[in-house]
Amino acid sequence: MLLLPLVLTGCGSEVVGGAQVDRAELEKRAGESALEHVYVTEIPGFTLAEQSVNVIGHDGFSATYFSQRGGQVQLAVDREKLPANGCDGCVRDGDHWYSSTSGGSVYLRAEGGHVVRLTGSGGVPRDVVRTAAEKAHHAGPEEMDAVLPKARSGAAGGASTEGPAGGGTSTGGGPVERGDLPPVGDGAPRNDVGVSG
Repeated sequence: MLLLPLVLTGCGSEVVGGAQVDRAELEKRAGESALEHVYVTEIPGFTLAEQSVNVIGHDGFSATYFSQRGGQVQLAVDREKLPANGCDGCVRDGDHWYSSTSGGSVYLRAEGGHVVRLTGSGGVPRDVVRTAAEKAHHAGPEEMDAVLPKARSGAAGGASTEGPAGGGTSTGGGPVERGDLPPVGDGAPRNDVGVSG
């Protein structure tokens, strides 16, 4: 009889790697994105661009991974149906549909009522996009904790998040830190006038 109270105390949160991840907090941090659409992938030589994590469509999820050489792979998951032929111009490639565009490669697959789409651009080779598509999977609680924007205190004292749930001044969260602006001055680029004018 003593085990039942101990089991019930864990409802609503999951213990992962020694840390407790609260589902309600993850939902709040995901903003308009449904947690069922939060996916991650592994791409050697690529890093997740944290500022790219956002909602796509009604309640989908999007994130972009980048390489130091300028290549990008966008991972997008949205609630839609994939036609039997994948898409116009698609060809079957294993468990995925492949299509090429003027900008790069696209891999698609239907999974659980939504479509997982990986799009490579900036010279990313097709095999890299294929590997990213093969490794794309629904994020577990610990992965969601790592990929979703962190909660922070808003200007009005309430919690807000950066990214999908808002940020910026429209939600009272203040401007999002970009990290690429100069620490002094008004932050505008330097446009020094040369000899001619």
